[in-house]
Amino acid sequence: QVQLVESGGGLVQTGDSLRLSCVASGRTSSTYAMGWFRQAPGKEREFVAAIAWFGNTTYYSDSAKGRFTISKDKAKNSVFLQMSNLKPEDTAGYYCAATNFYNGPYYSLEGYRYWGQGTRVTVSL
Repeated sequence: QVQLVESGGGLVQTGDSLRLSCVASGRTSSTYAMGWFRQAPGKEREFVAAIAWFGNTTYYSDSAKGRFTISKDKAKNSVFLQMSNLKPEDTAGYYCAATNFYNGPYYSLEGYRYWGQGTRVTVSL
């Protein structure tokens, strides 16, 4: 089992930046990939970004490209999401996800086995 705990959410204004963190614990030695998803009220959970645990491959949604950066610290079993130029449409619960084997495309919910409880990001006008 892997436990994921997110932090760093909050209330910011349009154009501000925010950095989300996710710390993994438990059976982390076989981590394959980690990602960030988000879910706005009344909407489905959607892919934001993902990173391979070995190597430096990263993936982004179209809405995240150019504004968000995903990174990792393997020594701390952590993944981060640096968000800049935030917009009101970025308002959502942000969820960290992890998998220890390939279980589906990196952009799909099915690709991840473990999920955190989420951290709330609210972007005001």
